[in-house]
Amino acid sequence: MSAPSIPNLNSLRSGGLRGRGRGRGGVAAGPPGSRRTALHDELVQNTDSDAATSRLSAVDAGYLEDPFAGLLTPGDTVSRRLPLMNRGTYVRTTGIDSIVDTFLSTNGNARKQIISLGAGSDTRYFRLKQKRRDLNLAYHEIDFESNTRKKIARLKRPPFSHAVKTLASVDTNAPNVVVSNDGATLISPDYTILPQDLRQLQHGNETLGSIDNNLPTLIISECCLIYLPPHDADAVLQYFSDLFPARTPLAIVIYEPIRPHDSFGRTMVSNLLSRGIHLQTLEKYAGLDEQIQRLEMHGFKARSDGTTGGSEAVDIEFIWREWIPTEEKERVEGLEWMDEVEEFVLFAKHYCISWGWRGYQGSESDLWHRLPSPTRKA
Repeated sequence: MSAPSIPNLNSLRSGGLRGRGRGRGGVAAGPPGSRRTALHDELVQNTDSDAATSRLSAVDAGYLEDPFAGLLTPGDTVSRRLPLMNRGTYVRTTGIDSIVDTFLSTNGNARKQIISLGAGSDTRYFRLKQKRRDLNLAYHEIDFESNTRKKIARLKRPPFSHAVKTLASVDTNAPNVVVSNDGATLISPDYTILPQDLRQLQHGNETLGSIDNNLPTLIISECCLIYLPPHDADAVLQYFSDLFPARTPLAIVIYEPIRPHDSFGRTMVSNLLSRGIHLQTLEKYAGLDEQIQRLEMHGFKARSDGTTGGSEAVDIEFIWREWIPTEEKERVEGLEWMDEVEEFVLFAKHYCISWGWRGYQGSESDLWHRLPSPTRKA
C-alpha cells in the first residue's frame, strides 16, 4: 500500500495547519460491516494506486530498475513526482531490499518463505526472480479481495506474462498456476495471492493454508499495518508470531511513518485526515523506540530456549546516510536537481524501517546484526 503523502511544503514553512490532526476528525473505521468501515477500507485500498504511481515515477527517472512496474500500473503516462519523493521511494525500496537480501542469505540454499501484507501492485517477487532465477522461495501476497482480483487480472495479460517469462522465468499461465473462479485467488508452487482482510486473521480463516509454518519466513508490512487500529495491528503480529514454532527462523520488516507530534508530523496527519484516513497506530508507535518495543512484545528478541533474536529501527534519513554506498548516492544525486534538500531530510526523518528476527542461531543471527543502526553504524 502507499505511504501517507508528504505534507504540503508551503503549509509546513508557514506553520499552516499547526495543531491539527492529533487523532481527531476524519473517517475512522467503525464496526465490522458498517458503512463507515466500508468507506475507510475503500480509501485504504485506493492507496495502492498512489504507491504504484510513485514507484513508476522513480523507475522512469532512473532511481530504480523495475521492468514490471509499468505493466502493473494503470494508465499509459507517468505522473512524475517531486525529486524528494522519488528519492524517498528509492531509499524506502533500497532499505527493504536490504532486509530481504539479509533474510535470503541466511540458512544457505534451504527453501524460504516471504509473506507480504497488503502487497497491492508490488513487484518484489518478480524482481527477486529476475536477479536469481534459481531462487528457492515460496512467496505469498495478502490483500483485500478487490486488490487481489485486479492484480491477478493484470498478471494474466499477455504483456505482463510475456515479460516475467522472458526476464524472470516465471510462467503465470503454467498448468500449475490455478486461479479461483472469482479471480481473487492465485495458487502456484512458488507464488500465491490470497484475498484476506487482515483484521479477520485472528478468527482462523483457512485461506492461509498454503503457508508452511516450518519454513524460515520473512513477513513484510510496507505501509500496511499503519492503516489498522492498534489492537488489530497487534493482533496481526501476534497471529504470525503464534503461527510459527519458536525454533522456526522468523523475521519481519515494517515500513511506516513516525513522529506525528512535531510540526511536520502534525501537517502529515492533517493531510491524511482531509482524505478521510486516520492513522491510529501512528499515535501508539510514534517513534523508533516504540517501534522496537512493539516487535519485542511480539517475540522478536532473544529467548530462554537458546535461540537468538532482536529488533532494530532506523529512519529513512539514516538509511540514506549509512546504508547507501557513497558511489550510489552520487549516482542518485545526479539524476535530478533537488533544491529542497532540507525538506527531504525532514521528510525522511518521518518514515522508518523496523525489523526483527528470532529463531536464528550462531552466524545466522550475526547476519542480522550487520545491518547498521544508530547504536551500531557500518
